[in-house]
Amino acid sequence: MTTVIFDLGGVLIDWNPRHLYRKLFGGDEAAMEEFLAGVCTPEWNRCQDAGRPVAEAARELKARYPDRGALIDAYYARFDEMMAGPIAESVAILAELRACGVPLYALSNFSAETYPLALARFAFIGWFKGVLVSGEHGVIKPDPAIYRLLVERFAIDPRNAVFIDDVKANAEAAACVGIHGIHFSGASALRAELTKLGLLPGG
Repeated sequence: MTTVIFDLGGVLIDWNPRHLYRKLFGGDEAAMEEFLAGVCTPEWNRCQDAGRPVAEAARELKARYPDRGALIDAYYARFDEMMAGPIAESVAILAELRACGVPLYALSNFSAETYPLALARFAFIGWFKGVLVSGEHGVIKPDPAIYRLLVERFAIDPRNAVFIDDVKANAEAAACVGIHGIHFSGASALRAELTKLGLLPGG
């Protein structure tokens, strides 16, 4: 293996809507979870990651839940507050790979409208030779099309590449183009796997 491809949210960036909505719900965990499961759901957010404009998404949802308008608007108006910061242990691994001269890329499900917030905030995104953002192309993991686009756009040899994602289905789907997927469950396990693959020095 010679090339490493990272997901961003959940691997390198601590992204979670709860970081914001705990503030908005004043610590009422049950009400917050009900809102995130029934109104601003993961499925709704995925549509924006797949290219739907944020304004359109908010407008349609507020028509269904007019009494939740302010909470719905906050999802993207205060999106930066959902990113608590970098996942330091993972970024340290990224830095080690960079120091070893390993070609690095990123493949992320991200809205084209919110990705610039991450780009401006996290300097390590500039370490990648290339970044493919789902919302900019209207296709989302684990659709095989996004992996094909990745290898074609950046001329990646999939037989010598690994892809790291915190969603197991996304990691496994990379096999559709011959990339070795790694399901991220923590930095220590990732370090061990990359060492075993010869991408990080052992010992």
